[in-house]
Amino acid sequence: MTYNTKKLFQDDAYLTQAEAEVVAVTETGGIILDQTVFYATSGGQPGDSGVLKCGDGTLIPIATTVTGADKSEIVHQPQEGAPFVTVGDKVTMEIDWQRRLKLMRMHTACHILSIVCPFPITGAAVGEDESRVDFASPDALYTKELVTEKMMELINGNHPIRINWITDEELLANPGLVKSKNVRPPVGTGHIRLVEIGENASLDSQPCGGTHVSLTSEIGALHIGKIENKGKENRRFRIRFGDAATV
Repeated sequence: MTYNTKKLFQDDAYLTQAEAEVVAVTETGGIILDQTVFYATSGGQPGDSGVLKCGDGTLIPIATTVTGADKSEIVHQPQEGAPFVTVGDKVTMEIDWQRRLKLMRMHTACHILSIVCPFPITGAAVGEDESRVDFASPDALYTKELVTEKMMELINGNHPIRINWITDEELLANPGLVKSKNVRPPVGTGHIRLVEIGENASLDSQPCGGTHVSLTSEIGALHIGKIENKGKENRRFRIRFGDAATV
């Protein structure tokens, strides 16, 4: 049986805790709740860690969060040796907010990079201190210094970031929304989640299920630490927090 976990983070990435009920426990001890604030590993963004608090005060540390039988089901993986829960237990969820915020800032930075480098994306990975985005055949004139400067202009512009939803049909009618060269957003549910940057999505709009900050200025100072050639048609841009001159 597959459970449909309500994803509270999709509409409010700043929600750090909420109540939930245990609806299933997997053979490996994974905990499935009726709803969650924990983001599950997907789209290059790692799953959240944190803690579940039981009614009697018992704490269950969550090491990571992953999807289950399909992406509608979210499984919270306890740390080894954590206490057990049973179906029907009520818990209070609380994510590791400082870690999540770093991932939100980094994931949004990856979107900013895709605006500055308007090339098909062939791969990406979001990290707490460094992220990478791979592009197909980007112009060699896009140097570390130039890309950093253009990214910081957008970040300091304090542009709004919002979530919008469109239908499968609207996505098919606007194929340019998809920046990934090899991975297509899942369709079939009838709705697609967009992350939009700028007033009326003036800067960017693309399908994404990840968590993001609400203003570009929240990303803070960053720089392109390294650009690597990955084959004949790919270059990898590594994003790092902080000013290049001071790190």
